[in-house]
This record gives sequence, C-alpha cells and structure tokens, in this order.
Amino acid sequence: MAGEMTTGSRNGALIAENPDLNEEILRNLNAFIKDKEAFADNTWNQFMITVRKWGQWCLAKGRPYLPVEADYLRDYLWEQHENGLSPATISSCAAMLNLLHRQAGLIPPGDSQQVKRVLKKIHRLAVVRGEQTGQAIPFRIADLNRLDTAWQDSPRLKDVRNLAFLFVAYNTLLRVSNLGRLKVRDVMGQRDDSLLLNVGYTKTRVDGQGLVKALSPRAAARLRAWLQVSGLSDHPDAYVFCPVHRSNQAVVTTTNPLDRRKLSPIFAAAWDVVHGEDRQPQNKGRYATWTGHSARVGAAQDMTESGYSLAQIMHEGTWTKPETVLGYIRNLDAKKSVMNELVEGQPEA
Repeated sequence: MAGEMTTGSRNGALIAENPDLNEEILRNLNAFIKDKEAFADNTWNQFMITVRKWGQWCLAKGRPYLPVEADYLRDYLWEQHENGLSPATISSCAAMLNLLHRQAGLIPPGDSQQVKRVLKKIHRLAVVRGEQTGQAIPFRIADLNRLDTAWQDSPRLKDVRNLAFLFVAYNTLLRVSNLGRLKVRDVMGQRDDSLLLNVGYTKTRVDGQGLVKALSPRAAARLRAWLQVSGLSDHPDAYVFCPVHRSNQAVVTTTNPLDRRKLSPIFAAAWDVVHGEDRQPQNKGRYATWTGHSARVGAAQDMTESGYSLAQIMHEGTWTKPETVLGYIRNLDAKKSVMNELVEGQPEA
C-alpha cells in the first residue's frame, strides 16, 4: 500500500496516512515534530526537503515511503546519482532518512547491506571518474582589500553594509546564518575602542556559553560606519545586517533576520566588483563565484600560508573535524611536500 502524504501542516509530510504504521510509530513521529527545536534550523529544513523529495518519488512509483524499504532506498539513491547529484549530497539524503527511522523507533534503512553497498559504489565511481568534492571559491584577504578600496567611500548604503558584512565574515569566520542573527546589542564596544561580537551559538557550539569574537581595528571601523550611517546604532534589538531599500535607507528589522539565501548574494556582488563578468567553471553545478562559505575557506587558506597551526585554524573557525580544514587547504599543503625539496637537492637544515 503506497499511502498518502499528510500535508495539513508544514511538518505533516513526515507522517504517512498508512494503516500499516502502528500507534507507537505515529506517537514517536508526533513527538519528534514537537521537539524539532532540538535541531538547527538548517538541519531541520534540509531534513524536511529530503523527506518530501523521497515521499514524492515513492508516490510517483506507487511505493510506500514510510517505513523506508531498503531496496527502494537503494534504487532511489542510485537514481539520484544518475541525475548528477554529488556523493556527499546522496550520503546526506541517506543520513536524513536514517534519522527519520530512528526517531520513529524503526531500524534505519542505511544499516542494510543494499544501502551501504550502493553508497560505496557511488563514492568509488566518483573517485574513479576523477570527481572531486565541491568547494567554495576562497575569498582571500587580497580580495577583501580590493573591495575595501572600491567600497569604502561609496555613497550607496548597500555598499557600506556589504563591506561591513564581508569584513565581519572574514574576520570572524562565522557562518552566514550566524552573521544574519547578530543584533546591534551583540556588538560590544570596549574601552580601547575595539569591538567584540557576542555570538549566541554556532553550528558546533550549543553549550549555552556562546562565543565571543574580537574584530580587528579595520573590521571594527567598517562595522561602526555601517551602524552609524544606517541609523542602526539607535536600535539595539535590530539585526545588524538588514535590508537596504532602493531609497538608500536601511530597513530596521527586529523579528525576521536575513537568511543565507538573502545574504549570500553579497558575495556575488563582491565578485562582480573584483572579477567583473569572469566566472569560474562550475563545480558540482555551483561555485562559479564567491558564495556563503567562501570567507571561511579563504581565511583558512590565508592562516595556513601565514604559518598558523591546524589547531589555531580550527579554533578560529569553530571546526570540530580536522578533515574539514584539511580539505580547504589541500592544494596549499601539496606545495609543502618535503619530496620537492629532496628532488631539488636543497641542503639539509
């Protein structure tokens, strides 16, 4: 029995109108929905997108989408691969459906050999074909300096905002979602005229203690300029990075922060200033210009070239897995090969 998707609410697609689902499973799913705040907004949104796409695929084929049958999931994942999705995206899809099963009190379909095998096949084929993990184009300090020259004296309020945003993004290595949630009251002036940012939480820091980031003098100056010229300094509950109306006025916002979709275009606008219409060859169908993650990647590379340790870089970017940083700096590390020195016959120290 295929069952039908319940669409009475935004989260209703989690629960199928399937008589084969027992009361305990339904109770578990309803409790899961009630506690959705246990997950980051981005995680929950991605989870819901994954479940809806899976449900639509199953309904189109007349198959039940819950419980998730391992054989059907295997076919679905392989079809996503044939449609050009990256191995990382496909693995994330499987992980989200495993989460759905665990929360429902069911055995995750990803534990089956069928699913494990097809994921291994997808990853292996990608490696054999020479595919590489997609990576945001790095936004480096030299790029920031060029934008500072271009925008520092701009009469356009949007340029003032964008410059402050990029300085804070690069200086703090905060994710775009964290930057969007910063409020004016989170900007703390110090006696030495420096600025500190009080960050409530990040993707990897949810311990309740928050995170404090110090701004460099230049980053602090650009942020102050934005807060003063926009009038936001008089609104402590307003979000720091708010919309700018075409009349060149800031739209003071206290309830709904700008999300990644609305803030990421700042990087694209910056790219147009520095590189014009030149575009990089798309990687995995994206990354033709700077994107929301570019400042984190670029800052990690700049710190590496400046001789900072992996531990220091991870601390600045609140990364918990060294593999993430190593992926960002892999090209730089390759240039440090000791074999290059050996081949060139450089003298021992």
